[in-house]
Amino acid sequence: MPIDTVGHAPFLRHLDRWLPAALRRARRATVALGYDGSDPHLAERTVRLAGEHAARLPGCRLTVLVLAEGTEELPTRIGAAEAALPAEVAVHLMPGPPARLPVALRAAGAAGAPVLSYLEADDPVALTAAAAGRAAEAFVVAGAARHLRAALVDAGFALATEVELVDADRRLGFGTGSDRSLEELKETLWASGLRLRDPYGEPLSPASPVDPAPLGRALLGELTRHGPRTVTELRRYAVTETAYRAVDAVQALNDLLDSGRVTRTPPDGRLGGDVLVTPVRSDA
Repeated sequence: MPIDTVGHAPFLRHLDRWLPAALRRARRATVALGYDGSDPHLAERTVRLAGEHAARLPGCRLTVLVLAEGTEELPTRIGAAEAALPAEVAVHLMPGPPARLPVALRAAGAAGAPVLSYLEADDPVALTAAAAGRAAEAFVVAGAARHLRAALVDAGFALATEVELVDADRRLGFGTGSDRSLEELKETLWASGLRLRDPYGEPLSPASPVDPAPLGRALLGELTRHGPRTVTELRRYAVTETAYRAVDAVQALNDLLDSGRVTRTPPDGRLGGDVLVTPVRSDA
């Protein structure tokens, strides 16, 4: 997969899941793409997905914004996809960099409705605009040296995560206000087959049986630094601060309990929700 397209497939999978929920909740929504336009498949597939979901939900209104540098193929491919759209879907192709996203969203009347953005830049202006929507989410691709989680939080997203790719000089970031959406996005990344890095920089392959040990060490470090945490808080830590999923946090916590490095309150029952996990102090 070319480096510049590594984020396309996971974004499209997330879009396919996001669209029906957004349209049922608000009856109107906006999808915004901010990228260089060199691969027209991303915009074309986004437009086609918009049409497929809008056709299943009569009466909704969906806008697709494509903010890209001019290429000859992009308008042609979008135009072909647009010809088959239902009337409920509007498509706007605008030239320019992601920094023009505030203008594009205002022109589309996106205020007050869910917005999902795909951005191939961590431009603060674009991220802030992406976070302004009601139930806003943003999928961001940038160089491996960038710190996307901090940028997304600074832009206004209540929850954010980032993963570093092993086989490409890229990081993928995601900002949202929903724990569920964050967990679903992480599952999507793992299903994509991309190799990620664990909390200590080592390769973490979703295709292999998951080794929870690196996550266990990270969770134990979090508990040692900050004291007891609930399972809910530790699951969120795993999803936001590492490349792991929420389900991996439960496995890692079970291993820590079995090894006696942490205790839980109450001592019995399902390991979830408000169960409090406490690190065991070492005498060494």
